[in-house]
Amino acid sequence: MSYQEKKNIVSLTGTLLIFGLYCLYVFRKYSLDGLDSTDTLSFWGAFILILIPVSIVAKIVITIVFNIVYRITTKEAEPAFSDERDKLIELKSTKNSHYAFTLGFLLAMGSLVLEMPHSAMFIILISAGLLSEMVGVFTQLFLYRRGV
Repeated sequence: MSYQEKKNIVSLTGTLLIFGLYCLYVFRKYSLDGLDSTDTLSFWGAFILILIPVSIVAKIVITIVFNIVYRITTKEAEPAFSDERDKLIELKSTKNSHYAFTLGFLLAMGSLVLEMPHSAMFIILISAGLLSEMVGVFTQLFLYRRGV
C-alpha cells in the first residue's frame, strides 16, 4: 500500500472519528427538545462554527502524528514531490467532492422549499459536508488503486 493510500485511510478514519465524537459530545450536552425557532438556528449555527475549527485542528494533529508514526515504522520520509498522476487524482477527487457537496446543498435548500424544520436543513448540510469529504477520499483511494 502506498503512502498516499495510507494517508487517505488515516484521513478518512480521523474525519469520521472527529465528526462522531463531536456530535456525541454536542448532542449529549444539549437537548433539541423544546427549542423554539430562534434557539434552533442559534444552536445549529454554533454547531457548524465550532465544528470547523475543531476539525481543522484535529486533522492537523492527526496528520502530524501519522507522519511521525509512518517515518518511525517504515524509515521512509514522506514523498517530497507530487507528479502529474498525483495532481490528476487530486483534481478528480476534488471535482467529485464538490459535486457531492453541491447535491447535498441543493437537497438542503429543497428541504426549506418543502417547509421542513430548519434543523433538517442543517442536518442535511452537515451530512453533505461529511459525505463530500468521504467521496473525495474514496475517489483518491479508488484512483490510486486503479492507477488512473
